[in-house]
Amino acid sequence: MEDAKAMFDEAYEGKFEAIKSRIAKDKDLVIVQDANQRTMLHWASLGGHFEIVKFLVDHNSPIDAVDDVSMTPLILAATAGRAEVVRYLLSQGAHVNAKNDQGHSPLQRACSKGWKEIVELLLKNDADVNIADIRGARPLHRAASLGLMPIVEILLRTKGIEVNVTDVYGNTPLHLSCEESRSEVALLLVKHGANVGYMNKESKTPLDLADQLLRDQIKKLKERGA
Repeated sequence: MEDAKAMFDEAYEGKFEAIKSRIAKDKDLVIVQDANQRTMLHWASLGGHFEIVKFLVDHNSPIDAVDDVSMTPLILAATAGRAEVVRYLLSQGAHVNAKNDQGHSPLQRACSKGWKEIVELLLKNDADVNIADIRGARPLHRAASLGLMPIVEILLRTKGIEVNVTDVYGNTPLHLSCEESRSEVALLLVKHGANVGYMNKESKTPLDLADQLLRDQIKKLKERGA
């Protein structure tokens, strides 16, 4: 049992020679799972160890294997900001729109973390820019609520982006940016056609959720024709 645990630790810590030695003795280790149903590929991807990831994929480790919460190696790499690993997994056909049990895709996780390079990589590889999690939140909801301006800018430039899309609570990205006082993001959303009068399921508009300063800024922007 301890030896099995060591194998996953080695993958996460980047101990390539140890991994190669193990696989040379037993090639089926690439499909072995830990207590959380993660393979060595999951752990190497999370750790950002490109050489180990490539070695495991070359030795037939399932590229879209899921753990006990449906995390794939690509979702983990995107979450952890491992751009080189993300690029490689995508090149090998990893499912770009895979979701975990909360409905979070690689793009949603990368947007939440502010990983600009990875967001761009995923979008170039046909990630669904409007993909929804189990609460109906889209990548734009997540980036807007966190005030991640560079990510919001990328998403708004993406073909097919839905600016006024709602989550299960009826909130648009503008609702969330106003509620969190993300002024710069909120104003940019308005410039891109966000509806300032849209009511959520509590009959609140984005302006209702904004503080007075932001409310005034949005009103001035609208008066200027935004």
